[in-house]
Amino acid sequence: MTLKEEISKRRTFGIISHPDAGKTTLTEKLLLFGGAIQTAGAVKHNKIKKAATSDFMEIEKQRGISVATSVMAFDYNEYKVNILDTPGHKDFAEDTYRTLTAVDSVILVIDCVKGVEEQTRKLMEVCRMRNTPVIVFINKMDREGRDPYDLLEEIDKELSIHTRPLSWPIGIGSEFKGVYNLFDKTLQLFSGDKSKVSENVIAVDDLKDPMLNKYVGEDYANKLREDAELIEGVYEAFDLNLYREGYLAPVFFGSAINNFGVKELLDTFVKIAPPPQPRVVDERVIKPEEEAFTGFVFKIHANLDPNHRDRIAFCRICSGKFERNRFYYHTRLDKKVRFSSPVNFMANDKSVVDEAWPGDVIGLYDTGNFKIGDTLTEGEKLQFKGIPSFSPEIFKELVNKDPMKTKQLEKGIRQLTDEGVAQLFVQTLGNRKIVGTVGELQFEVIQFRLAGEYGASCEFQPKDYYKACWFTSDNKEQLDKFFVVKPNNIAFDKENRPVYLSESAWMLQKAQETYPDIKFHFTSEFAVNEKLQIR
Repeated sequence: MTLKEEISKRRTFGIISHPDAGKTTLTEKLLLFGGAIQTAGAVKHNKIKKAATSDFMEIEKQRGISVATSVMAFDYNEYKVNILDTPGHKDFAEDTYRTLTAVDSVILVIDCVKGVEEQTRKLMEVCRMRNTPVIVFINKMDREGRDPYDLLEEIDKELSIHTRPLSWPIGIGSEFKGVYNLFDKTLQLFSGDKSKVSENVIAVDDLKDPMLNKYVGEDYANKLREDAELIEGVYEAFDLNLYREGYLAPVFFGSAINNFGVKELLDTFVKIAPPPQPRVVDERVIKPEEEAFTGFVFKIHANLDPNHRDRIAFCRICSGKFERNRFYYHTRLDKKVRFSSPVNFMANDKSVVDEAWPGDVIGLYDTGNFKIGDTLTEGEKLQFKGIPSFSPEIFKELVNKDPMKTKQLEKGIRQLTDEGVAQLFVQTLGNRKIVGTVGELQFEVIQFRLAGEYGASCEFQPKDYYKACWFTSDNKEQLDKFFVVKPNNIAFDKENRPVYLSESAWMLQKAQETYPDIKFHFTSEFAVNEKLQIR
């Protein structure tokens, strides 16, 4: 198969949502319909009855939440589907933001009972900044939720994106009958089997068919006919180009846990979602059909398999063909590297892959050569854009509780912060290690993993910092003075870049006024739009 044919059959997307909207359940059901798994896991009352396929870390199994991006690949019809299931919890938003740089489109899951929530808005902001195509899946229609028209209006208003229903629910809550696919004009009804693909699928090509009354009842059939006519008259027609440009969001309704609407979503998604798209580098735009291989690392995970203490870099292929055992150029280290056992994923299950194509995400076993944002090429000096670190919101000092395990603690915190779980700032005075995160839960995860994976015992002591700001200046005299005056507020990140730890907004403002030639940055990638900062 040619490079162009391989590209055209690939669909790489992320699933995003506010916590508890049903994102991981939808991921499971997509895998179920895709034939990648036979029985889905279930999350009930924050306890795992059977651990969800995409939640492979021990703490995820205990807490019933996703705290790390999982990668899953499967074949569906003639397409190769790559799913990146992202953390829903807001404390792990930064991992989600980075993951969005590696996808070509997203499916946004919304709870029909709660509608648009805080994390939904933040995630959509990131999508809008990159004009990422979005499909909306309104979930939990088997519950007594809100009116579908009200939900569409809220999405339009709150997320600043036009919507177009491509499926429509028949009833809601206890009277939910199924969904009608407006895209290919078919009706499909499902039984509520939560673990297996339903065999009870009925197709009705025409809403005028009197048999519709028999399947859903005359009242529901008439209501569906009225709704379908209203949708065609009120909402703009579906435009593939507007969707792929990120301006129009197709909307599907369903209940992931009961298999309602998931197959319609998947069938339509593979038809309309964009294939691998061009990527921006410092020097130019990389097109996927270019013969030369390029790719970038958007995530690193240590100890994916605790039995082997491995470290894997997740690499998104952007152009050309990747081949096992071939040498590639690591642009930051300025050296060639070879991978004898690259893998593809099904959550925590891995298999060695001999070749991969644009859109694929592969795992590269790493001994410490990679950092998030690193670029691989066939020799060209490139650097992909758009994978910054943001200023954290919570800061705590890492305190070693077992001096005999100092080396293990040092190695562990370095590896975990390399993954992007948190940020590490080291103060020269006293070699104090300050860990910065977006939320409290990250400290719990770090403590859990340091103990379980590295045998290191630690505690965190709160530090009263408001913001971490990277700073630069061409005025050496002013810069030197700043270092002398503010030694207790200056630390260095993993790349040894100086960071100002401001204790308040007022202190930051005073520093900006006192040292006008020093520029304070809210992201580590200084060219990135400052709108992306986490406030």
